[in-house]
Amino acid sequence: MDISIVVPLFNEDESLPHLAEWITRVMDENHFTYEVLMIDDGSKDHSWEVIERLAAENSCYKGVKFRRNYGKSAALNVGFSHAQGDVVITMDADLQDSPDEIPELYRMIKEEGYDLVSGWKKKRYDSKLAKNLPSKLFNATTRRMSGIKLHDFNCGLKAYRHDVVKSIEVYGEMHRYIPVIAKWAGFTKIGEKVVQHRKREFGTTKFGMNRFVNGYLDLISIMFISKFGKQPMHFFGFIGSFAFLLGFVAFVVVAIQKIAGVIYITKSAYFYLSMFFMLLGVLLFVTGFLAELVCRNSSTRNAYLIEKELLDK
Repeated sequence: MDISIVVPLFNEDESLPHLAEWITRVMDENHFTYEVLMIDDGSKDHSWEVIERLAAENSCYKGVKFRRNYGKSAALNVGFSHAQGDVVITMDADLQDSPDEIPELYRMIKEEGYDLVSGWKKKRYDSKLAKNLPSKLFNATTRRMSGIKLHDFNCGLKAYRHDVVKSIEVYGEMHRYIPVIAKWAGFTKIGEKVVQHRKREFGTTKFGMNRFVNGYLDLISIMFISKFGKQPMHFFGFIGSFAFLLGFVAFVVVAIQKIAGVIYITKSAYFYLSMFFMLLGVLLFVTGFLAELVCRNSSTRNAYLIEKELLDK
């Protein structure tokens, strides 16, 4: 199969027939073998009935229905697990992503050898204050912290090599950072393509302003995991050792002043600060030690060795 198209959706019954017609036309014109996986993320409208009708009319269309709304990341993760195509394309169901971009995205993966190609909605039709400015700040921060030179990390229109989607896990609200997760998994050839952004024709946006706050918290999480996920002692142990050393030096200074009769220990604020830093250092060190024990007993601690063995076979 050439292409798997994964479409996460929530309350998009009006746009689905138009999207399906558009996708089918593009696929047929380019003679692709394909499947379209529509992941209904607990819609309250008639989206599932539309998906069932589309699947009955065209065997290339398949659907997965969640009992409740789990979020876009969960929908993408399930779509990735079911995808069979050599190239996996993700796109939103609101008609703001154009299926006409699919042939070029497919070519970039197959002919130019990219692991992942992310769309860049260079010209947007969203509100500048509500979405454009926060989005630019978010992308600039992610670009600087991750080292990945993309302009639009959160664009729903992306193309992946089959191995990429089978090697990563998307959870929480980490769909914004799939390029970062892919790079962390060893897929470093990441490209970008300017894509068309269309005005929403049906329904309303499903994302509020809280996504920007959650986005930065998720960015901190993913950067921490990527650097210290396998060696947490390097983080907690270093900070804990520094805090303990600082507290110990402060305690020695206070003790010398006590011996010299300069101060009363129990009346000195520095004594309590030294105790605080020493205790904090011990707690952080123990936290790192326990986290290291968890990692050492994890079934994925030597995933790279398993992958190497499979490749050798």
